[in-house]
Amino acid sequence: MIGVDKIEDIRRRGRRGEAVASIARETGVSEPTVRKYLRMDDLSPSRPEARVPESELLAPYAPRIDAWLDDDCRNWRKQRHTATRVYVRLRDELGYGGSYSTVQRYVKRRREEMAEERDRRDAQGYLQLEWLPGECQVDFGEADFRVRGVVTRGRYLTVTFPHSNVGLTQVFWGETSECVCQGLRNVFEFVGGVPRRAVFDNATEVGRRVGPEVRLSELFRRFSAHYGLDYTFTNPYSGNEKGNVENKVGCHRRNLFVPVPSFHDVRAFNGRLLGDCLDLSAGKRHYRLGTPELELFGEDRAALSPLPEAPFSCVRWETRRCSKQGTFTLGGVHRYSAGPAYARREVAVALGAFDVTVCDCGTGEVVAAYDREWGEAPTDSSDPTLQLRLLCMRPAGWRDSSVRASLPAELVSFLDGEPADRLHADLRVLRDESSERGWAAAVEGMLRAVRATGSIDRATVAVSAARAQAGDERVEYDELVDLGVYDRALRVLEGGEGNADDQLGA
Repeated sequence: MIGVDKIEDIRRRGRRGEAVASIARETGVSEPTVRKYLRMDDLSPSRPEARVPESELLAPYAPRIDAWLDDDCRNWRKQRHTATRVYVRLRDELGYGGSYSTVQRYVKRRREEMAEERDRRDAQGYLQLEWLPGECQVDFGEADFRVRGVVTRGRYLTVTFPHSNVGLTQVFWGETSECVCQGLRNVFEFVGGVPRRAVFDNATEVGRRVGPEVRLSELFRRFSAHYGLDYTFTNPYSGNEKGNVENKVGCHRRNLFVPVPSFHDVRAFNGRLLGDCLDLSAGKRHYRLGTPELELFGEDRAALSPLPEAPFSCVRWETRRCSKQGTFTLGGVHRYSAGPAYARREVAVALGAFDVTVCDCGTGEVVAAYDREWGEAPTDSSDPTLQLRLLCMRPAGWRDSSVRASLPAELVSFLDGEPADRLHADLRVLRDESSERGWAAAVEGMLRAVRATGSIDRATVAVSAARAQAGDERVEYDELVDLGVYDRALRVLEGGEGNADDQLGA
């Protein structure tokens, strides 16, 4: 709204007969504004409209802002929310209609209050917390691992028993509720029982603190009910409440992951890792009690609740609709195949810590299984055997098929040179042997047949695939075998003199 003096000038010029464009030019306002005030009949003061204070507009969003600022305290200082970022998220994600300045003042005030609270606690010092046998603390750490020759940044879940100062660690590629539940299950089964209480950080994915409320994931609710696990969450900025596990996270990184571990199968590595964790406590005495840690760990184990009869399945189920190629996407960028038979159909998907299992929604039959992909880079996982069944019915699609892309170059070169009828027969051999022996053994059998005979026949591939599946193990005999008996048998058959039984028994 423009000032009263300018309104008066506009109306005075209008009474003198000046054109609208001229008035707008002289007064520096737009032509629609000039017309508005020239036509206005009543300039009486209007009643002020009730205005909602901006502080009240922001009040419903304060718990969410506090949660974001709480999480920032655990993040790298260069990856924390600015007031601008808080305002943008409120506006775009939650529909906030207030001003930026109100958000800026609130963020500044809350950060000052949080800093004062931390200073007050530091001045008061920390209480010496006592932990009963069988209680544990849980937190995540981060480290690099060399997997099949490639260095990958991973996460590791550490579970410590403060009474004994013993910690156990498991490696994962994410921090999802599936990973937390799988790691806890591995630890429970290794120690032979369920802790009487587990203390979690807000950073773990079993629950998130939003203001005063902690929201638990559905999977963890089921997990804790299955094992009868009691749990609590630490207060914001209270690292001393779980200082044991925070120290152990660094201890395990320095002692178990330096130099960078190298392995092919993370699940097998995790199995060995539990024993390595216990070895770190061998011969050590508790830093405060002076008692051997493994002796105190025996008290921890004695205080555990028994394991339930059935282990918990640490998977999260989702329903996905497949594309016309029979593929679906998880995490926005990771594509998996259910096979052409499921084009435009829904499938049930079980998400585990390390694998993705695809099932038929109607029968529950397992359709395909894959290693679970992580990260922001797009991936495409497909099971060649699923495409192979369709390819055997439509061999004309060989050149552009995922089956061809999955085979070694030597075998592709041979199959590319086959006439159409022979290619069709070769694909059927590959299909049948894959079903019988598995994809890897069938491919190796095909390669060996080509190298040995220059062609593919079912019998040769079957024998070669069977040997590949068995690992090409040699047969060992307890006694040395005399192969000379075969030479003597041939001489008898060729008309050699003497009794055949005497000849062979000699």
